[in-house]
Amino acid sequence: MPALYLTAAILFEVIGTIALKHSATTNSIWYGALTAISYVFAFLLLWLALRNLALGPVYATWSGVGIALTAIAGVLFFNEKIDLIGLLGIGFIIVGIILLNVFSNMQSS
Repeated sequence: MPALYLTAAILFEVIGTIALKHSATTNSIWYGALTAISYVFAFLLLWLALRNLALGPVYATWSGVGIALTAIAGVLFFNEKIDLIGLLGIGFIIVGIILLNVFSNMQSS
């Protein structure tokens, strides 16, 4: 269940960040409200995940996957450009998350 909480926290964080970009480029209060609600859910779910999982791997996964998905969302929804160096950087983030979660012995005490 903690992994499900973490996954949902990541999705809400990405939704909130996409809504934040929309709220910065439009005059709609709804995007601002969606941003706030999404971040509240993201942090609530992150808190639930942290009740059973170690801080380091959880935060690295939450922030790293969020960065990668948000960068992809920028390309898909906002016509932002990504180059080879950008893709390489995102790849390094993903590799770091995998190393931390699969090969590291970090765990809750």
